Amino acid sequence: MTMARLVWHQYRYDQRTFWREPAAVFFTVALPLIFLFIFVSIFGNEPIEAGGKEIPGSTYYVPGIVALAIISATTVNLAISMTSLRERGTLKRVRSTPLPPWVFMAGRLLTALAVSVLMVALVTLLGRLVYGVAVPTRTLPGLVLAVVVGTAACCCLGFALTAIIPSENAAPAVTNALVLPLYFFSGIFIPNDDIPRGMRIVGDLFPVKHLFEALLAAFNPLTRGAAIEGVHLLVLAAWGLVGLVIAIRTFRWSPAGS
Repeated sequence: MTMARLVWHQYRYDQRTFWREPAAVFFTVALPLIFLFIFVSIFGNEPIEAGGKEIPGSTYYVPGIVALAIISATTVNLAISMTSLRERGTLKRVRSTPLPPWVFMAGRLLTALAVSVLMVALVTLLGRLVYGVAVPTRTLPGLVLAVVVGTAACCCLGFALTAIIPSENAAPAVTNALVLPLYFFSGIFIPNDDIPRGMRIVGDLFPVKHLFEALLAAFNPLTRGAAIEGVHLLVLAAWGLVGLVIAIRTFRWSPAGS
């Protein structure tokens, strides 16, 4: 079997495994859609300032929920699932099989990318059909770059997070304790103008804010050009590189204490 076919086989297996896990499907796929409905229903289409100009509230929240969905499909899902597989001894058994470790990782990464793309499409379609949010066309290059760079960076950070998670039971708590505050600090749940300055400064340091801003530029009808946000993409790439280095140095295939 060629390497390409082996990766494809592993990807198909990981896809089936993901969709057969109700909790993962709910928190990764259903919950972002529920959040979109809640926020737009509560706040309506009241104008929100973005980039110095006002846009409809639904146009603001769609890219915010897209960012949340990407992070859920990558950082959150990978950190929790890989820790669970490690602590159950599954990763150790995988390592002892003829399957190359990089093929196993490639399957996980491709699954995260596929789910991220699916969520971008679902949230964008829901925003268009239910709330009348324009689908990016002129700014499609910026949207694609934001999704690809953001997904890659968040995957690396997901693998890196496993280094600080001590057990399977601690995985959801540790991951959400790190990610949830950043959603608030980064403007995903609350518009930037309503966030205290200190929290905005903290949000600026982390990748969630930069992923959201890159996506917001692509959905903002007032954006000129292709919406390629170079600074935000570079910050995302830098965080991804840091996550990759940490993951390479600290990722464990065996349960803690073994």
